[in-house]
This record gives sequence, C-alpha cells and structure tokens, in this order.
Amino acid sequence: MELFDVYSLFDVTPVKAQGCRVWDDKGQEYLDLYGGHAVISVGHSHPDYVKAISEQVSRIGFYSNSVRNPLQEELAHRLGEASGYPDYSLFLDNSGAESNENALKLASFHTGRDKVVAFRKSFHGRTSGAVAVTDNPNIISPFNAVHKVSFCDLNDIESVEKEVSAGDVAAVIIEGIQGCGGINIPDKSFMLQLRDICRKYGTMLILDEVQSGYGRTGKFFAHQWYGIRPDIITMGKGIANGFPCGGILISPEFKAVKGMLGTTFGGNYLAMAAAISVLKIMEKEDLVNNALATGNYLKSAIPASDIIKEVRGQGLMLGIEFREPVKEIRSRLLYEKHIFTGVSGSSTLRLLAPLCLSIAEAERFVEALKELI
Repeated sequence: MELFDVYSLFDVTPVKAQGCRVWDDKGQEYLDLYGGHAVISVGHSHPDYVKAISEQVSRIGFYSNSVRNPLQEELAHRLGEASGYPDYSLFLDNSGAESNENALKLASFHTGRDKVVAFRKSFHGRTSGAVAVTDNPNIISPFNAVHKVSFCDLNDIESVEKEVSAGDVAAVIIEGIQGCGGINIPDKSFMLQLRDICRKYGTMLILDEVQSGYGRTGKFFAHQWYGIRPDIITMGKGIANGFPCGGILISPEFKAVKGMLGTTFGGNYLAMAAAISVLKIMEKEDLVNNALATGNYLKSAIPASDIIKEVRGQGLMLGIEFREPVKEIRSRLLYEKHIFTGVSGSSTLRLLAPLCLSIAEAERFVEALKELI
C-alpha cells in the first residue's frame, strides 16, 4: 500500500526538534518559523510538556466520556482564567475543524435556523460544515456545497446586515485574523458593528480562533484586540502543542442538552495532560507577552524592498505580501537558509513561529531575507 498522494512535500525529513529548532535525518538544523501550521505554541519538545504526557500515559491513556475525567475540569478552570472567559463553558474535541463543526451545529440548535454567513478568503477546516463555510471552491465537493452559506467581503458591514436581517441566519463565523486567506485583519469598527448586528437579529457570532488564538497575537484571543465577546469561540492548533486537541468556549446563554454534542477521543487523558501543560508553560514563561514583543520586532525589522508590497499581522501571526510569487523565496529560505516558513496564496509569506521565538532567532530570519531579496 502507498500513501494517498494529496500533499506537496519538501524533501526534508525532521527527526528531532527543540524550542524553535528542528533537525533532519542528515543532522541539518532548521529554524522553525511556521510551527507546523501554527500548532507548536510553547516550543518543540518542551521538557515540562514531555514530562506531563509521559507521566500521564504511564497511569492511564484513554477512556471514554462516559466517566468523569478530572483533567477536563482542571483544563476548563485554567482556560477560563487564562482566556478571560471564566463564565463560559468548554466542550472538548479533537481539532479546529471539529471545533468549527460543533460551533455551527450548536448555533443551529440554539436558533432553530439553518443558514450561515461567512467571509471571502476564509478558511475554517475540511469537514462537512467547516469546508462549506470556507471560501475555496477547489476543496468543496458537491456533497459539501449543499449547505446554506452566504459569503460577504471582510469589513463590508452593509452586506452582512443585509444577509442577517432576513432572520434565517443561525451564525456568522469569522476568523480573528484570516490565516490561509493572507493574514487579513478585520477593522475594529467592523467587528464592533458585527457584534451589535448579530445581537440585534438573534444570530450567533462565532469567532474562529483556531489559528489566531492561544496567545499568538499578544492577547489570548485575537478578537480581544477589538473588545468584543462572541457567543462561541473555536480553538485548535496551539491548544496542546502538537497533540490532537480542540474545543469550543460557549457563552452562558446556551443550554446544554444531553447528547447534543459528542466525541470519542475529545478530552482524552493524554490531550488533557498536554493542554494543561501548555497553559502552565505559557504562564510560567510569559509567552503571550513574548509573542507580542518578538512579533512587533519582527514586523518592524522586515527589510524595505521594491518587491515587498505590505507586512500584515499581529504578534507572531505575520504575513509578508510580495509583488511576485513567493514560491522561490520560500524554497530558498528552506534549502539555503534552513528556515521553515509558510504561504498564503501565491504571493504572501506566512510566519507562525512558536510563541517562545527569541529576538535573536527573529534576527536570523530578517538577515536571511535581506540576503535573498
């Protein structure tokens, strides 16, 4: 049997990692400014993280959600305090896509409606509902396309209100910062009006913080820069530093009904040990403030160049938009400078480094980019 060939692969085989560094099978060291799609939050192979998972698996690794798991309760308490949402409830699942799926389902249950408003250049995942609210026709099958979804332009509040005022919209789903779409930041005034409009028409506001959350932008969630409180917040990626985990924070107005949501692996012992250790490390090492400080330095230090159109982002969620395709630059950064980066579309270099990135490591990237351009 061979692998189903759906991924474009770089000819690099990582075998070891520590902090913001990765080593391949030939012993070559790389600087990781991508964190495996923003998944690595507290750094690769953090000793506290390794210890937490190792000790947990030696006791018990898995049982179903038909029994009490005190680790879930501990995570909920710690997460409520760390995020500023102690009055919200937590439902645990396995990924960002599943979090968005559950958020959409919960909004539909709550409102009795079946339509969703999303935004152009959005990305919310690849499961049925999540991909239906993603603005990428290339990954939406005919089966996914039957969902009732309307797409609006980011920051176009008039078009959103026109859709929502019809009274059939269960939810508006929006990323705190659009990741795959190019690191696009919503206007603060737009987000404030969006919050008011959703409340006015009884529509649930879902903030997808899968990529932009968990301290990446210098606040726990990106939407906290706008001063709003959504009805549901979705999480994934950095929540457990590489161990599959996701979840949603649910406002007090929702009523839990037995069986309305469920999962086999969500909230398992190992995921909880990983997620709890992440929050402890983030607090101990002040990683949210580090993400802001290092991100501000990195953003300001990107060299001026005729081929760079714009630098966007917040904290350690940055996009460098070029006036030409970035495929060659990204490839040279990897193979010549040994630095991992990502892309959005064809012309934006995307940086999603672990939150522990140092100024010295950021300087290494800046110098490499200067040499290449």
